[in-house]
Amino acid sequence: MESSGRPGRPASLAEAPVGFRGTIRDVAGDAGTCLALLELGFTPGQRVVLVAVAPFGDPVAVSLRGTVIALRQGEARCVRL
Repeated sequence: MESSGRPGRPASLAEAPVGFRGTIRDVAGDAGTCLALLELGFTPGQRVVLVAVAPFGDPVAVSLRGTVIALRQGEARCVRL
């Protein structure tokens, strides 16, 4: 598990527990995935809430700007908190 540098805080949305509220620090990873996430509104400084996780951990539901968006684990790992 990657560390965010802050004890007790998840490094990415993929590591966050259900109900977690946080602020996006940055979006990093594959250029195509990053572009898609940025176009959906996953931008630095934006507040997010992890709403739900599917039974086997994929996908996750994230509340962002009043909308709930489903992300695959690979996409959620790109959203750094």
